[in-house]
Amino acid sequence: MARAYNFSAGPAMLPEPVLRQAQEEMLEWHKSGMCVAEMSHRGKDFMSIATQAEADLREVLEIPDNYKVLFLQGGASSQFAMVPMNLLRGGERADYINTGAWSKKAISEAKRYCAVNVAATTEASKFTRVPAQADLKLTSDAAYVHYTPNETIEGVEFPYVPEVGDKPLVADMSSTLLSRPIEVSRFGLIYAGAQKNIGPAGLTIVIVRDDLIGQTIPGTPTMFDYAIHAKEGSMYNTPPTYAWYLAGLVFKWLKDMGGLDTMAVINERKAELLYETIDVSSFYANPVDPEARSWMNVPFTLAKPELDDTFLAEAKTEGLITLKGHRSVGGMRASIYNAMPETGVLALVDFMREFERKYG
Repeated sequence: MARAYNFSAGPAMLPEPVLRQAQEEMLEWHKSGMCVAEMSHRGKDFMSIATQAEADLREVLEIPDNYKVLFLQGGASSQFAMVPMNLLRGGERADYINTGAWSKKAISEAKRYCAVNVAATTEASKFTRVPAQADLKLTSDAAYVHYTPNETIEGVEFPYVPEVGDKPLVADMSSTLLSRPIEVSRFGLIYAGAQKNIGPAGLTIVIVRDDLIGQTIPGTPTMFDYAIHAKEGSMYNTPPTYAWYLAGLVFKWLKDMGGLDTMAVINERKAELLYETIDVSSFYANPVDPEARSWMNVPFTLAKPELDDTFLAEAKTEGLITLKGHRSVGGMRASIYNAMPETGVLALVDFMREFERKYG
């Protein structure tokens, strides 16, 4: 079997050591007589898996004790509603920064529950940059400030954490969490779909400060109340147990790799190599402001769009797959999350150079 280099934006590739360990433990986990997927979520075996996974995530991210870590379902898209339901806390307004497709979806959902002030938008630039701190028009009565540090589709990333005063800062970190160290205490709430840097689709991580839970808006469904999930240890209902287990293996892999400081060095190096290849070429182009380029998602176009299908077909024969750009942007997109090894980026760069030599 030859594994391909999978550049999908999500579900994304998982670290090979994680998959191999899961393979070894598939039929029986630690002499339990069961696969993890068969275990009762309240049994001692799975409870030990869940407890260790949370402990490892807390260690890797250095999460302060006054934050809850929730292992939920529904993807980041469910958080678009859960955030205002839980964080308005009697307020009627929230500030949102609009930098791409996922920001827009979060804004659209939040408008169901409160007045939304768009503190800044880069839509006029086709989301090829992020606003400067000085451009943020924050309101004094906002219950919280929401932003998307990395926009998966457009490939733009904030090079800074917005300063928002005493307002809780909420971040959709679906495509950037665990790619580098962060200071969790600067955020009121962080959420992330797992299917990029954390694990398989079906799991959603929420990291929320204690004082922000327990004051939901009237009519909030039980399953949308962070306080309920915190009280029940993320087991109010049956959680996505196998996805939780695999995420735990990823957290251990990160520790074995040297933690997030090491991952940051590797991820920056991968991104720099790919962007340098694009920038020195007249055949490839990246539309994003260099100050706002994503480490995780690198969109690029060919000077001859009629060669797009040829590029994808020939790349696939070289074991480089899922490089097609999002339908709203076109061209190509290489997502190079934690699990993408440097050898994969080197293989892509070598292919790009040879393709340009043949067709440029």
